Amino acid sequence: MNITQKATPSKEGQLALNALQSAVTKVLEKKKRLGQYAVIWQDGKPKIIAPNEQQQTQRHPQTGNAV
Repeated sequence: MNITQKATPSKEGQLALNALQSAVTKVLEKKKRLGQYAVIWQDGKPKIIAPNEQQQTQRHPQTGNAV
């Protein structure tokens, strides 16, 4: 089975990606305000980040790598 990936998402795909990014941003901001930790995926494994670290950890939307 061959899987191909476009360099840029379709218009509908971009809308979905934007909605997901907005939702994740809102949830992470809420967790930070409440003083809760968050679990993210980093370097191929899950990582727990403290509320004071959450704003510093930004991810590229397509690759998941730190930016």
